[in-house]
Parts: sequence; C-alpha cells; structure tokens
Amino acid sequence: MKIVDVRLTGLAGGTVAGGWVDDLKPDDDLHVIVEVITDEGLTGVGSTFTSKALTQAAFQLLKPLLLGERADEPMRVSEKLRQSFFWQGRGGAVEHAISGIDIALWDLMGKICNQPVARLLGGCYRDRIKPYGSLLFDEPGPLRDKLQAALARGFKALKLGWRPFGRRDARTDELLIETARRTVGPDVEIMVDAGGSEQFWPHGYKWALQTAKMLANYQVTWFEEALPPDDIDGFVELRRHAPLPITTGEVLTRRQSFWPYLQRHAVDIIQPDCTKCGGLTEAWRVGCMAYEHNILLVPHGWNTAVGLAADLQLSAALPVARYVEFLTPSPYMDDLIAAPFRPDAEGYLRIPTKPGLGIELNREALQKVGV
Repeated sequence: MKIVDVRLTGLAGGTVAGGWVDDLKPDDDLHVIVEVITDEGLTGVGSTFTSKALTQAAFQLLKPLLLGERADEPMRVSEKLRQSFFWQGRGGAVEHAISGIDIALWDLMGKICNQPVARLLGGCYRDRIKPYGSLLFDEPGPLRDKLQAALARGFKALKLGWRPFGRRDARTDELLIETARRTVGPDVEIMVDAGGSEQFWPHGYKWALQTAKMLANYQVTWFEEALPPDDIDGFVELRRHAPLPITTGEVLTRRQSFWPYLQRHAVDIIQPDCTKCGGLTEAWRVGCMAYEHNILLVPHGWNTAVGLAADLQLSAALPVARYVEFLTPSPYMDDLIAAPFRPDAEGYLRIPTKPGLGIELNREALQKVGV
C-alpha cells in the first residue's frame, strides 16, 4: 500500500481568543487536519499545530520523499523525512508538518492491522485516563463562570493558564487561585500554566519559586511553564526546591530537544505535543526516555479532537502517563469527530479500541471550520 496524496484542511472560526498574543482571534488559523491518502482507498488522519500556509509550504518540501512511500511504516517514513530535511530546519514548521503526517501514518497502520495504535506501540497499560479541562485565566468573575461551566461538562481536573496570571502582581495571582479553589472545591484538581513561553517573559527563578510556594498552599497539582523553555538551569533549580511538581515541554520539537530536561531531571513531568514535536513516534520515544528517568509524561494538547485521540493512544501505551489535556470548550474538540470525547461520571475518558486512532472525522463540522 502506497501513499499517493496528502489533504490539508486548516481550521478557523473556533480558535480560542487570547493566549500567547493579545490579538489572537477566533478566525486565526493555527491548526491543520492532515489526511494521508493511499492507493488502496484507506486514509489516515493526523493534526498539526501550525498554520495551513506553513503546513502547505512544508508539505511541498516533503512531498518528493513522501509520495510513493509505504503506508505501513510510520516510524521509518517520518524519520526519513526528518533526517532528509535537517538542513532546512531542525524543528519548527517542518517538524510540525511531519508531526501531522506521522500521526496520520499511525492511524493508517492501525487500520491496516485492524488494531488500535496503542497496541502497535507496544501494548495497552490502561483503558481509561483522566482528562483535565484546559482553560485560560480571566478576571475573577468570568473565571468563576468558566470553571462552573467546565464542571458541568464533567471535568474533575482543570488547568488554568496564561493572562492575567503572572502579568500583574502576586496579589492578583493569589486572588485568581483562591477564586478557582473556592469555586471548584477541594476534590477537583487544579493545574496552573504560567505561560513562560510567551514572548519577552519577564520572570525568573525567584518569582517562580515564590509562586510555586503560593500554589502549593492551594493544593495545585503542578506548575507548568514557570520559566522560559530554554532556561534549563532555572528548571533544574526550581524542580529541586519547589514544593509541587514542575512541568514544561510543549514548545520542544524532536526527541533530542527533550533529552537535556530528562537527563538533568529538570522537570517532574514532561509535556510533548504530538502535533508539534514529531508526531506519535517522537512523543512515544520521549515517553520511553521519561520512563527510564522516573519522570511522568502528560501530553500537551491545546489543539484538536484528532490530537486528543493521538494523546489517548500514546497515554495508553506508556507506563508513565496519568492525564491528557482537553481544550474546552472548542469546536475543534467538541464537533470535529463523529463521536466526540466526553468525560464519564467519574471524570475519565475511555481510550478508543477501534483500529488506528479509533475516530472518524465529522465531515460536515470540518467543512464549517475548514479553510
């Protein structure tokens, strides 16, 4: 079975406003659905966290070495693409595009073998996992509303990230966390993402340590991106002295970029994003390295239902997995597949057992948000 084409559908109209740039709007195009098409009628589906324009440009680069390749060797094919184009960028948009292709190839492999991807990655350690609803911070009043709505959708764990947390003063930061804890009660987990990968992040180790101590007082589960992602020495010190788990990893691409964080025990949890880091292949390799260093893996998943499906298969196949990220609410998450993911009564997601990623695209919904 050979690869004969790739179909790219950018997503717009449902992008979450805010986040890492002030002027991010719902119509901005940040995610692409990647479909790898074979000569025998099977199609694999993947997702890429970058714009359609960049994905299309990368695909034109990758196309001569991708078309005509086997559809049932995802690790070899994605590594061939990665090794062949080092000289045009080790990471970045090219690696993001390879990520979507790799996920789609694993989906194909599962369909060819009539097995879920997790089993092909080595076996299933679990059949369900806890999702955390992923939200952006807001002023206290709107924040309460967001949290209550997420609880009503069935989430038993919630992550809050970015502005205004860390952008004003310590009093505001604690007010936001106090508001969150009072709203959700003592039994719902809260995670906090400072968003230290934002441009011109102003804080260093001492701010991160003091903030970590405050968060621990409110039983926060982990502190994410407290420092810029390249400050490995800072993460080493923070992880050593902070009273709660420290995490990062969402902006890293290629397994080699994760190695220093794992080797130096700079984090308690590593967070590769399948739709950026190199696909399921690279994320699985990172997970294996994390396991050898006694570090948990929690996939970063601020993307699509296809990305979540990949994260579920990855998490099933790794001993060191405990949560998946679930962007909520989002049409890219809630409407994009025929049977949308929903937390059960205990706040868990069942990991699909159908072949491949175990999902089917909702073509009507894709057409509405596709560009």
